[in-house]
Amino acid sequence: MTRPDVLEHALTRPGRSITELKEFLRFPSVSSQPGHARDVRRCARWLAEHLRRIGLPDVRVIPTRRHPIVYASWCGAPGRPSVLIYGHYDVQPPEPLAEWRTAPFEPVVRGGSIYARGASDDKGQLFTHIKAIEAYLHTAGRLPVNVRLLFEGEEEIGSPNLLGFVKRNQDLLSCDTAVISDTAMPAEDRPALIFGLRGGLSLEMEVTGPAHDLHSGSFGGAIHNPLQVLCEILAGLHDPDGRVAIPGFYDSVRPVSATARERTAEAAPMDEEVLLNARAPRGWGEPGYTLHERVTIRPALTINGLCGGHCGPGGKGIIPARAIAKLSFRLVPDQDPHHVERLLRQTLSRRTPPTVGVSLRRLSAAFPVVLDRRHPVFRAAARAYEAGFGASPAFLRSGGTIPVVHAFQTILGIPTALVGFGLPDDRIHSPNEHFRLRHLFQGIATSIELLSQLGEFDETRTMRWKRNQADEQVQFRAGSP
Repeated sequence: MTRPDVLEHALTRPGRSITELKEFLRFPSVSSQPGHARDVRRCARWLAEHLRRIGLPDVRVIPTRRHPIVYASWCGAPGRPSVLIYGHYDVQPPEPLAEWRTAPFEPVVRGGSIYARGASDDKGQLFTHIKAIEAYLHTAGRLPVNVRLLFEGEEEIGSPNLLGFVKRNQDLLSCDTAVISDTAMPAEDRPALIFGLRGGLSLEMEVTGPAHDLHSGSFGGAIHNPLQVLCEILAGLHDPDGRVAIPGFYDSVRPVSATARERTAEAAPMDEEVLLNARAPRGWGEPGYTLHERVTIRPALTINGLCGGHCGPGGKGIIPARAIAKLSFRLVPDQDPHHVERLLRQTLSRRTPPTVGVSLRRLSAAFPVVLDRRHPVFRAAARAYEAGFGASPAFLRSGGTIPVVHAFQTILGIPTALVGFGLPDDRIHSPNEHFRLRHLFQGIATSIELLSQLGEFDETRTMRWKRNQADEQVQFRAGSP
């Protein structure tokens, strides 16, 4: 069978692919909510069974301390490279439910897109590779490369158990390169290969005061209000110009050259595009940078949630006993999330009044990464994009975080091609998340071509690159944007 035959098989059965994707999306696999733990396990079992049905011989559901990993492999191409395809089947919470036009876990097709939680992040994008593999196995009976699939159920909570799994299973996961589709293109028909990701640090800060809620008439003005203290602390974490006001926070930020900024600006979205995708009237943030630069080459601190006191209808005259804030740092090379946490703790110790207590709990931490754009996998991915989308990709950084990329880079010693099919207005992490069906099938075509392109590398050439990669990476970092 030729590659056109494989492509024809994949693209002439759109109804079945959409029906199967809907089945996948119906599972409320919300990894952060304990009440959905059973749903996450059910989703993992469905995914494993689907991989068996398409013809993969080795499929496993591997338990972890929280949510399972789904692993599968096909190793019938001796002398050819091995490709590790990663994705995640867990999703963000769907709340606020009232803002969804249709139920978040009852997928519907509307206006050329499929709407459901996880449609773009990451079930729809993950599914493109599954359908590409299925097309090869059902037509040619084999793949042009060896593949290993690693689908986790904890990415949305920072992949707490995946790092240990990768460390313990380096032989099982041994590959020449990794491929991930969990990023966005700048716009329709404008594909992008992502070569940089911000790191992340997610924290929960709690301020405690009296042993229980107090009557504000009896104690207002006499007992320090934990919610007030929390707001004052949070307000002090940014300067008026938008810079993070934590001493030492910017000390290790890797500078980006003017040349690199100019090169990136040629392909990056303009401020107007960013605002349009955000449905926001104005931008905000650190002076001296475009909006795209603020979310890619500069770090940020975001308050994701605030809880304290009475939030129901009507008034309630109380001083709350406690207040909580959810914080999220996005970090750039060479920031260490653990060092940033120490800096925050030092800042809180200086700024917390003696009338209350403050505690900090880490929810997740991930390192930023910069990938070597000169690696052959990037050239293969660029040609695959050209075949799938009819356009050459731009090379851009992303403001998001994918924790496993750093693990692949440092533990397995392999590069990762970040080949995303989402769009900035897919509303990931928000109500009415959706994924364009056109991009679903263009993604399948891109994946088919990528596997073919990688299959043209023989193992000797690939391994020769890996042996030279350490020196190449040192040179790249010295002059990297």
